[in-house]
Amino acid sequence: MPALIELSGIERIFHLGDSEVHALRHLDLSIAAGEYVAVMGPSGSGKSTLLNLLGLLDHPNIGIYRLEGRDVTTLSPEEQARVRSERIGFVFQSFHLVPRLTAAENIALPMTLAGIEPAQRAKRVEQALKDYGLADRASHRPDQLSGGQRQRVAIARATIMQPAMILADEPTGNLDRATGEQVMRLLEELNQRGVTLIVVTHDTTLGARARRQLLMEDGELRHDSTIKNK
Repeated sequence: MPALIELSGIERIFHLGDSEVHALRHLDLSIAAGEYVAVMGPSGSGKSTLLNLLGLLDHPNIGIYRLEGRDVTTLSPEEQARVRSERIGFVFQSFHLVPRLTAAENIALPMTLAGIEPAQRAKRVEQALKDYGLADRASHRPDQLSGGQRQRVAIARATIMQPAMILADEPTGNLDRATGEQVMRLLEELNQRGVTLIVVTHDTTLGARARRQLLMEDGELRHDSTIKNK
């Protein structure tokens, strides 16, 4: 499989007053297209910083990030926003839906921002609502939906642009066990269709579902299950 993600010599340093916090240190990482990866580690280990960097929500102080062979660290903010819109889907623990928009409007939002014409938007949203079992919730706002329904809307929104990868940050964190299982099956079905799935979690049971586990500690990659004796 070709590399989707290549990180070389990544450092991310935050300045807090007079002190420096090394959120990521000497990070080299390659993730192939279609992989299912869990990023684990305790609070403060750097896993959320890594997720933000992979999603182009943050940038390294040092190092190179290549996405699909392209050095995205050199792109302008506008170019990074385009890559983020077209190639990366986000699923968060707290859903991050727009409260005043309906389920259908939330799903359509990335296409609206990308300038996709209304007829195509409507067709794709209708199919997504059907695919995710939300056809009878199209006109409901987030506060009228259950937690599981909100997360399904979030996944539909994350995948409506047919991204190369999905970044999921504790995607079952606000859900009961049965609903969380349904959400993970949806994400894993997308992975089986070829979408790269990267899940950030502190839940070892959830992390064990992935075919590859990365363990972060103190900003460093301490263990990669694909590399023996590390």
